[in-house]
Amino acid sequence: MTWDIEKLDLDAYLARIGCDGPLQPTYETLRQVHLAHVRSIPFENLDVLLGRGVSLDLGSLQDKLVTGGRGGYCHEHNLLFAAALERLGFTLKRHLARIRLGRYHLPRSHATLTVEADGRTWLADVGFGGEGLVEPIAFEDGAEVRSGPWEWRLGRDGDFWVLSAGSTELYALRPDEPHYPSDFEVANFYVSGSPHSPFTRHVLAQRTTADARVRIEDLPVSTAGELLSALRDRLGIQVTEADAEALLPRLSP
Repeated sequence: MTWDIEKLDLDAYLARIGCDGPLQPTYETLRQVHLAHVRSIPFENLDVLLGRGVSLDLGSLQDKLVTGGRGGYCHEHNLLFAAALERLGFTLKRHLARIRLGRYHLPRSHATLTVEADGRTWLADVGFGGEGLVEPIAFEDGAEVRSGPWEWRLGRDGDFWVLSAGSTELYALRPDEPHYPSDFEVANFYVSGSPHSPFTRHVLAQRTTADARVRIEDLPVSTAGELLSALRDRLGIQVTEADAEALLPRLSP
């Protein structure tokens, strides 16, 4: 796998997230595209539970997240987002981070980005789900950012940089460590296939608005029809009736 950013239909991507010009590679553009992506493309793991797997080539990401009315998880979101940013003229690096969430020895399986804009480096991440970033945060020790009702902090922990949401540490990364397409393939193989991965256990689906996180586990769902409606109408995820029927037993109790 290579990054293959030239395969991205940039106009279709920008239409999907409802973002139009001016789109010069500045911080304000980065912020606007980041916000638009998070609010337009939901977080979800449905293809893993449906036994379809997750492909990271750009064509598959575009077919699923841009034209297919679907969402995805971190690798899908942030590799698509990275391609769009590079096509807009940004310089960036793709990273793998270690999820923390109270534990310090989880696999290095989360995809995230650092992006150069206006003479500074920014942590950009449209694919964490949960309490993940809504807009970029300066890649500086002690940096903070607030968006709507949420706030985040970035700080040092030895060789690691740690992103926190409130008092909760989300993940840690080493920004100088290079990562290649093959590294993301290996991480994605674990995330989508290991019985120890949360993505293989039950339905995870979330939509972020300007002031709320709408999660599937918080919606009243007890039938396949209700699940279909919740995914389509509340979360913006297009699935078939057969998919909803297959997914119903995998909802969290």
